[in-house]
Amino acid sequence: MAEYRRAIGSRRIHVMEVCGTHTMAIARAGLRAMLPAGLKLTSGPGCPVCVTDQSYMDQAIELSRRSGVMTATYGDMIRVPGRNGSLGEARSAGAKVEIVVSADKAVDLAKANPSMQVVFLAVGFETTTPATGLAVLRAQREGVTNFSVLTAHKLVLPALAALLSSDIRIDGFLMPGHVSVILGYGAYEGIVRDYGKPCVVAGFDAMQIVKGLREILRELAAGEPRACTVYPTVHREGNPHALKLLEDVFTPCDARWRAIGVIPKSGLTLKDEFAAFDAAKKFDLPEMESYELPGCRCGEIITGRSEPFDCPLFGRRCTPRDPVGPCMVSSEGACAAAYKYERVRKT
Repeated sequence: MAEYRRAIGSRRIHVMEVCGTHTMAIARAGLRAMLPAGLKLTSGPGCPVCVTDQSYMDQAIELSRRSGVMTATYGDMIRVPGRNGSLGEARSAGAKVEIVVSADKAVDLAKANPSMQVVFLAVGFETTTPATGLAVLRAQREGVTNFSVLTAHKLVLPALAALLSSDIRIDGFLMPGHVSVILGYGAYEGIVRDYGKPCVVAGFDAMQIVKGLREILRELAAGEPRACTVYPTVHREGNPHALKLLEDVFTPCDARWRAIGVIPKSGLTLKDEFAAFDAAKKFDLPEMESYELPGCRCGEIITGRSEPFDCPLFGRRCTPRDPVGPCMVSSEGACAAAYKYERVRKT
């Protein structure tokens, strides 16, 4: 990387790792301490739990407390605080909240508990959305009428465009391998064309990340930004079967993102023909107010405006044992990564 860093000169380079899995891998390998001077990595809105708006958490927690409802969720969601506690606290108070490893397991729960309405909390990007789609199709095919999903699925590309249209300094993107397996690296060509920023896909081990950063610096030094991959598993066209599934089951919708607000057509909701499996419609859920947790800077951290160390709660009031915000809760959260592996800011 050093030769390309010298070619760029003295200006500071800001690369955003979009994915929380990259954030955790970078911290675990101690890569920040080994980077060339002037190369700064910032975390982006790629942690599904972290970008989920507080209004969704309040909806989920309110729903979990209803009689006859069983909530099925990925483990990271269980401790995210809402205005009136968390899913974990609701469970301790008697709510039926189950942790599942897949949307398909939530369908199994519904079949095993026919007297309960099982609601799956569907969060995540293009990586996990196909699994939700398959679960809905299975429930429809097998006549599982006591299964539904509360969707908060997000799309990566509108979020990148929103960040690049703001005042946030970004010179290039390190793109996630798993989302890109679905989308294909060709999906980022519009970002390169419209904003002139390199978009390089990398895997999640240290060498893959270094290769990705080296390619970003090479493109910046040459003045030739591209959408490309250093991760052999990712192809330009992505996974056509998964993309077709998304198209068949979901339709884009405006979505709220933590600290960013509403981004047009950045979320996915079920198509009308699957309305019977839409928990928001089935239970006539009220709209909840969007808000930020007092004192928490998760919103600034996932948009690259701050680092975990900038938050006055980090390591004091907010720890993995007693988290205040989702960036400390999630296994992909920037604060959880910094607390576990770094603790000391690189100057």
